[in-house]
Amino acid sequence: MTTPAAALPPIAPPSAAGPALRLSGLVKRFGDKVAVDDLHLDVPTGSFYGLVGPNGAGKTTTLSMATGLLRPDAGTAVLHGVDVWRDPVAAKAMIGNLADGVRLFDRLTGEQLITYTGMMFGLPRDQVTARTADLLALMDLAEAAGTPVVDYSAGMTKKVSLACALVHAPRILVLDEPFESVDPVSAANIEDVLRSYAGSGGTVIVSSHSMDLVQRMCDHVAVIAAGRVLAAGTVDEVRGAQTLQDRFVELVGGRHHTEGPEWLRLS
Repeated sequence: MTTPAAALPPIAPPSAAGPALRLSGLVKRFGDKVAVDDLHLDVPTGSFYGLVGPNGAGKTTTLSMATGLLRPDAGTAVLHGVDVWRDPVAAKAMIGNLADGVRLFDRLTGEQLITYTGMMFGLPRDQVTARTADLLALMDLAEAAGTPVVDYSAGMTKKVSLACALVHAPRILVLDEPFESVDPVSAANIEDVLRSYAGSGGTVIVSSHSMDLVQRMCDHVAVIAAGRVLAAGTVDEVRGAQTLQDRFVELVGGRHHTEGPEWLRLS
């Protein structure tokens, strides 16, 4: 059982009207490969925004540039009016980031890791202590608070990572594949937390390969392929009369209508 949504740290309101995140002309090259190619995207404040695309589409690279983890070759990322790369300290203070593949300090216990993260954001010790207790209860991790994170399951690791992303009450939460390797019970609990966060005024951006999850949870979506945005808007605008899965396949292409080779047919 999770605790009530009131246990979440309060989210500071945006200082000005406008998109929570504006990406303008983002470009990133790795050698001869163009991973992100003049990408433009506005994420409305208070939205639950899905970012979908095939493998190698540039989603993780885009999110890394948007959150200050990877410097773009060109273009800008502006978070609530703050340029992520001109004023990275102010911008990162507003971001809660669950980046795919980033290693945690997993020799710390769950309680120590959340506490350490809160103190890195400059929160007073008594406030960090109270928020850490709230988040451990919210994530159903209270009994594992004293266990080293290295001994956590995949689902527990995702949940403690999400707690770290929330501890400083960010205005925007950026999650790259938050449900990968997570069991259904943990996934349901994380969904509840994210809905509560978005309902309290936060903005969520989630990258996922699960079209069903994005269609169920998100109110906006962008389809990315080859480093460009192919379609963006509300989920209903993007999918039209189709399912999001069918619309996605139509946009990105690559589906092969075939029964496979003869040797695979057993009768």
